[in-house]
Amino acid sequence: MRKMLVAILAGGALVAAGTPALAQTTAKPTLGPYGYGAIKLGMGLKQARGTGKIVRKAGGGAAPCSGWDLKQYPTGKDRVGLYISKKRGVAVIFAQKGIKTPEGIGIGSTMRQVKRAYPRLKTSASGFPYTSVPRNPKAYYAFLASKGKVRQLILALDTQDCVN
Repeated sequence: MRKMLVAILAGGALVAAGTPALAQTTAKPTLGPYGYGAIKLGMGLKQARGTGKIVRKAGGGAAPCSGWDLKQYPTGKDRVGLYISKKRGVAVIFAQKGIKTPEGIGIGSTMRQVKRAYPRLKTSASGFPYTSVPRNPKAYYAFLASKGKVRQLILALDTQDCVN
């Protein structure tokens, strides 16, 4: 009986020791502070395509930017998942449903949650809330809300030249 108990405990310890490493490799990437998974802000077109994580959107984007989707999150007609600038590289990444910031904000979060997560939230001249990205002073998050909930979440370079 004791030998069996030791074997079970040893097996449990093995499983427990393996679980955190497994969780790290299967954890869903977050949007920010530097990008989404292998796709990083500022990454050039060739390097971004080399990740195998994006696909070109026909007709997506206007000069000087091209529109792309994250393969894992196709956006459908007349939308893109990210813009790549000829000058700046990956410049804008749009969160898709299920993607969250490291602070836990995503599509469907309330603006109250956004304000709690980002106390330095400001409002742009065009009326949308935005904030600098914690741990990345070269980027910002923008939030488009409707009825008090986030409907669109954007991670972008401060110097992006793709969207207004």
